[in-house]
Amino acid sequence: MPIANPWRCRWFRYSICHDDLDMTHIAVIDIGKTNAKLALVDAETLAERAVITRPNSVLPGPPWPHFDLDGHWQFLLSGLAQFHRDYGIAAISVTTHGAAAVFLDAAGGLAAPMLDYEHPGPDAMAAAYDALRPDFAETGSPRLAMGLNLGAQLYWQLATDPGLRARTHAIVTYPQYWGFLLTGELASDVSSLGCHSDLWNPWQGQFSTLVEKLGLAGVLAPARLPGARLGGLLHKVAAQTGIPAGTPVSVGIHDSNASIYPYLRARTGPFAVVSTGTWVVSMAVGAETTLLDATRDVLVNVSALGQPVPSARFMGGREFEIIAAGLGNSILPEDRAQVLAAGLALLPAVEPASGPFAGRQMAWTAQPRTSGQKRVALSWYLALMTDTCLSLIGARGPVIVEGPFARNSDYLDMLASLRPEGVETAASTTGTAIGAALLMLRTAAPHATLRYGPEIDGPRYLQYARRWHSLLAR
Repeated sequence: MPIANPWRCRWFRYSICHDDLDMTHIAVIDIGKTNAKLALVDAETLAERAVITRPNSVLPGPPWPHFDLDGHWQFLLSGLAQFHRDYGIAAISVTTHGAAAVFLDAAGGLAAPMLDYEHPGPDAMAAAYDALRPDFAETGSPRLAMGLNLGAQLYWQLATDPGLRARTHAIVTYPQYWGFLLTGELASDVSSLGCHSDLWNPWQGQFSTLVEKLGLAGVLAPARLPGARLGGLLHKVAAQTGIPAGTPVSVGIHDSNASIYPYLRARTGPFAVVSTGTWVVSMAVGAETTLLDATRDVLVNVSALGQPVPSARFMGGREFEIIAAGLGNSILPEDRAQVLAAGLALLPAVEPASGPFAGRQMAWTAQPRTSGQKRVALSWYLALMTDTCLSLIGARGPVIVEGPFARNSDYLDMLASLRPEGVETAASTTGTAIGAALLMLRTAAPHATLRYGPEIDGPRYLQYARRWHSLLAR
């Protein structure tokens, strides 16, 4: 059910703690859904000095599809040692994808593997879970499929493995799992809890009623702000990496909220950030008061400052990979002209389980004749989906595009035609790592953006967009 968004709610009442340190380089653990990354960020320029990655592959069960946390940890330890040897590390910060948590036993090991949120297992218990979960008015979390609601994951895992609750000493949200390995300190963070988890009340800045219903009060680790200091580096990790024991480690942050954090620190007027990757997440700061429709994959994220931020998302990066598989990169000027002239368009949804048009099946208005036409129509589709998300959350002001889509000129052309208050692109291609690094800095230069120039075919793009919407309305 749609609700009005009461943005004048109470802020989360913890301060962000920055150490007075002479920071030169900050190591950032950045675990996305597709890749695990370790980046080294220069504290003065906010540029990445070094980056290493490995695939974030899903391992089969038993007991369920899960991620290779042990493999990631060895990769991170090796990378931290290398970065410290080559550059020196003054602090460590963490950012990860959402809809993820880790069960820990009393010895600090895994009480169970970390479930892949795209596993359909939780759907088998949807009716029982729905009877427990709070409604959208309390949590700002829409009901999502599979394990995209973290509460549904926890419910299903505990029911599927009857011994799991007895083995579990604590549950931490995903950024804080890496923080726990680094510092030994237990926490969850408000941005990860605010990522459609059903576990957080963003208006009151506290756990939702679901936590107690699941019997997890006192088990789900205490919620903290991402920019607080979680703790100092453990001696055993220092011995493995050469980084001094006690080196500060941040609480950590959900990756989409890491993307928006630099702008929260530097801007006062309304704006929106579009974080692109596997998920395309649109977040509106200073949004126009509007109704948030939980049926359209609209949600209330929670920023690094503890503030509720109206958001909407779709699996744009995954959709791009599906449609663009096997296509070359070549696009000729006539490809764009022919797509416009023919009204060739891709209709949603390529990934029908989520997004503002969930449940629809994708369709082409006509088959593209060339790979270039297909790429153009795909990019315009992604821009139209993004614009739909921005409209659903009442976004105002300039739109800042972060991540891979910031390098897609066809996507930007269409989006700029639809957003008269302007489109900007992040000068850095890695907004998540920069945002996470900023958690450790008291002061920093404003995050640089580039204004994207207006498209000369803007009126024809608007006509294309109106036809796309009219086809959907049918």
